[in-house]
Amino acid sequence: MADKTLNVASICGSLRKGSYNRMVMNALTGLAPSGMSIKEAPPFAEFPLYNADIETSTGFPAAVHKLVDAIRAADGVILVTPEYNFSIPGGLKNAIDWVSRVPNQPFAGKPVAIQSAANGPLGGGRMQYDLRRSLLFLNAMAFGRPEIFIGNCSQRIDAQTGQITDQQTVGFIRQQLAAFAEFIAQYGQH
Repeated sequence: MADKTLNVASICGSLRKGSYNRMVMNALTGLAPSGMSIKEAPPFAEFPLYNADIETSTGFPAAVHKLVDAIRAADGVILVTPEYNFSIPGGLKNAIDWVSRVPNQPFAGKPVAIQSAANGPLGGGRMQYDLRRSLLFLNAMAFGRPEIFIGNCSQRIDAQTGQITDQQTVGFIRQQLAAFAEFIAQYGQH
């Protein structure tokens, strides 16, 4: 395993261009340990609302297949997402619903880590617990610790440059990515 690069797909749960979560996701490549490559998965912004009538009449949209293929090809997935109304953002939940419906759904057995940034003090904690429940149902291998909750994120991330300015936060993310690499190596499908 030491010679193999771990290919990790990242998915941002926010559609907003200036999202703090997107800034965190964009920083991951530079914070990843040696031997881990992180690349953004294809977007879900164009997914229609999940509707079984679409699935049975015209099949899965091409955009869904692109995301499914990226998840399948990845050794692991990192979801970096805000909390909306104490839960998972609707767009991300819709994407998960679509992906869950394909035959041999790609989250089964897939190592998945979660990160969240929010302006509130909890940093997206309530969303993470709801997201973990969905991942449990999908039989994903949800990574446990260390957890990343970036509370009061506007004080830790420079909105102009997109850089994480709080070095303690940078350290926590590095720790999570290193531990996630070990988790993938130990439990991921090879």
